[in-house]
Amino acid sequence: MQNDTIVQSMDRTDGGLVRSVKEFAVVKRSVVVGGHKTSVSLEDAFWTSLKDIATRRGLPLSTQIDAIDRTRKTANLSSAIRLFVLDHFRTRAVTSMFIGERQPSPSIVPG
Repeated sequence: MQNDTIVQSMDRTDGGLVRSVKEFAVVKRSVVVGGHKTSVSLEDAFWTSLKDIATRRGLPLSTQIDAIDRTRKTANLSSAIRLFVLDHFRTRAVTSMFIGERQPSPSIVPG
């Protein structure tokens, strides 16, 4: 059985939640860090979020990855990227709560 045909389901009172395993798969991507080619292994959600953060900051993705690499406290660049993305969204959430602009998550907005 291929990975894209496998599904994981979780029962919930609203009828259940079904997501493909592919959605959570770790994908290896080639990147250039400090002028050297290397690879990072990230789930699509982290990769997409990293690209969005770089775009919002007006930075090329490679520049954002270089900055993460220079300031990381872990030996693993993939882990450092995940922690960077997590910290970015945690900071935004806390900031939003303090300034009263907290918006509902698009995934739970009725419609």
